[in-house]
Amino acid sequence: MVRLILVLGDQLSHDLTALRAAEPGDVVVMAEVADEAGYVQHHPKKIALVFSAMRHFAEELREAGRDLLYTRSDDPGNAGSIMSELIRRAEETGAGEVIATRPGEWRLIAALEDGPLKVTLLPDDRFVCSLEEFDAWAEGRKELRMEWFYREMRRKTGLMMDGDKPAGGKWNYDHDNRKRAEPDMFRAKPMQFTPDDITQEVLDVVEARFGDNFGELHPFWFGVTRRQALRALDHFVKYSLPGFGDVQDAMLRDDRFLNHSLLSIYLNLGLLGPLEVCERVEKAWQAGGVPINAAEGFIRQIIGWREFVRGVYFREGPDYAQRNALNHQRKLPALYWGGETNMACLRAAVDQTREEAYAHHIQRLMVTGNFALLAGVNPAEVHEWYLAVYADAFEWVEAPNTVGMSQFADGGVVGSKPYVSSGNYINKMSDYCVGCSHDVKARTGPKACPFNPLYWHFLNRHRDRFAKNPRMANIYRTWERMKAVEQSRILKEAEAILDRLSTEEVV
Repeated sequence: MVRLILVLGDQLSHDLTALRAAEPGDVVVMAEVADEAGYVQHHPKKIALVFSAMRHFAEELREAGRDLLYTRSDDPGNAGSIMSELIRRAEETGAGEVIATRPGEWRLIAALEDGPLKVTLLPDDRFVCSLEEFDAWAEGRKELRMEWFYREMRRKTGLMMDGDKPAGGKWNYDHDNRKRAEPDMFRAKPMQFTPDDITQEVLDVVEARFGDNFGELHPFWFGVTRRQALRALDHFVKYSLPGFGDVQDAMLRDDRFLNHSLLSIYLNLGLLGPLEVCERVEKAWQAGGVPINAAEGFIRQIIGWREFVRGVYFREGPDYAQRNALNHQRKLPALYWGGETNMACLRAAVDQTREEAYAHHIQRLMVTGNFALLAGVNPAEVHEWYLAVYADAFEWVEAPNTVGMSQFADGGVVGSKPYVSSGNYINKMSDYCVGCSHDVKARTGPKACPFNPLYWHFLNRHRDRFAKNPRMANIYRTWERMKAVEQSRILKEAEAILDRLSTEEVV
């Protein structure tokens, strides 16, 4: 009997378990459906990226001799959801079973498992660590800390290892990766690609159907094939990786990408694999052209953090993205959707997000995420915003980064403390504060940077939860040393800022 082989838009790998399981007579099904394009208000660039990459991958499958049924978003018969498309194709072909690789989102897993068709979900083995292996590592631990998991992945893969010891004698060179960046007109940019006919056709459809979504569709320069993704990898390793480590946490107003790779976009679509990327970086370091802090820092992001958050997402279960440990209820401020703000750092991060569908991890964590956490924004709204606006955002990787690391809404599963800071951190790591209408040095007063009073307001209102955290004890001692009148002034001014956010006044 014919079986349907489902390939999702973030599973664009010829080595996918579902494709490996296919037998003669089976039919591959791919579909651009409204449910996936619209369950959050995705950035037009993200929708175009996924649709174009899907269409190019479908062409490769046809060239490889696969029997394929592909549904475009504007096809008259499009049923609108993955399950509805599978039902339609099963009726057409007489198929009695669906073979799929497990999706990276609980929502889709439920849709496939609860539908009327027989669906066999195969493990997604495009990762270094299986979910079973992660659960075995996590079982019985009081805390899940990425650093200890990362060391296990280094041992497992042998990446940057000298026998049983880490290369250079240290597991982690993060201390060397916190330098401020200086403008450099010769700094290489990520590789950009000119849209071909297939991509241009997708861009026309996306502009017509999703042109009102937050985000600018043009110019579109992402790679959409494995060949282009490999070229982007080569370009990064040759030109940007050597300086990646030093400035990976830095931010510059007029240099949006610095030395970042943007390879997460291609990794999360399936166009690149994590081990091939890390091995390429390791070889460049072994050849002597890349310092150890750059190679180690990059590899840690992939086999450490990326693998870790996937394990957390699936271990914690379907309710993870809805958690709200701090009971934050404020609506997401309009400035996240391009509303006016006098805060130069937020304006720069949001403008970049709107135009590029990309911001690097420190912009996400310490600017937009930090402000949302200090302001007490409902983490579900923050989660949906990140999931919508970034081209590399798929729930298995985005939710732990947002709900866990950025918003501390999981109560400490991902991080041992909340990632909050005053404006001082942003001033230290960026040039955003230069020329801002707010004064980053002022704690109170009409020109005070809103990050400053909001920082102390957050610590004060969550004192019962965090005051005994050993990593935050010094911060609370600083608060306690302030005079009561100063504390009162700070809290009053923070409340005024929060009131302005609630009434959508400019901050």
